[in-house]
Amino acid sequence: MDSRFLGIPELAEAPAAAVVVDVMRAFTVAAWAFARGAEKIVLAESLDEALELKARHPEWVALKDGPPAAGFDAVNSPALLRSADLVGRTVVQKTTAGTVGALAVKEAPLVLCAGFVVAGATARLLRERGCDSVTFVVTGEEGRAEEDLACAQYIAGRAAGAGTDAAGFLRRAAGSRAAAELAEGVRQGSHPDDVALCLELDRFPFAMVAAPEDSYMVLRPYDVPVPVGDAPH
Repeated sequence: MDSRFLGIPELAEAPAAAVVVDVMRAFTVAAWAFARGAEKIVLAESLDEALELKARHPEWVALKDGPPAAGFDAVNSPALLRSADLVGRTVVQKTTAGTVGALAVKEAPLVLCAGFVVAGATARLLRERGCDSVTFVVTGEEGRAEEDLACAQYIAGRAAGAGTDAAGFLRRAAGSRAAAELAEGVRQGSHPDDVALCLELDRFPFAMVAAPEDSYMVLRPYDVPVPVGDAPH
């Protein structure tokens, strides 16, 4: 499998397959939303669009980066979302990196959104679809976020069938600037458990597929059974 690792500014054309990685925290949060029962996540282009969708659909759950804000129900924190009852709900998500990255590749035939919590399932789906060429979108820090690059490289290795040891990749993510800022409370709208939750390898058995629906990019969970012998290394 031919893998490319690009930041959002480097995306010049729609790839054949894209894996958009945001470990801390957009797609860890998205995975937790699905685990708590959410049906789908609408990826908003802007805060105004998120608020407009919330106004049109008051029963939807709107979340964003940063501190709590009027009109939004939640913040982009897995620890603060993990006890929410989202069964059957639609979530509207707007973040500074993850949702931007997914929308940047919306023309791609296959768009997966990922973090360590769904790494194994994401790799299995890439193999299942027979993807020969995959572009990994490293969303944080204009493509330089160590936690996103480490996760992308780990998924690429597993998708290629390599005996990939997770420990080194998780260490890189744990030592990233994003992890330090979350641990130190620099980022608003966070919880002390966020970093640990973002580094839970294969916490969930599903991948997350984004596709256009009614002019919006919509993320849904996609179950990928674990074959015998595909445990994380």
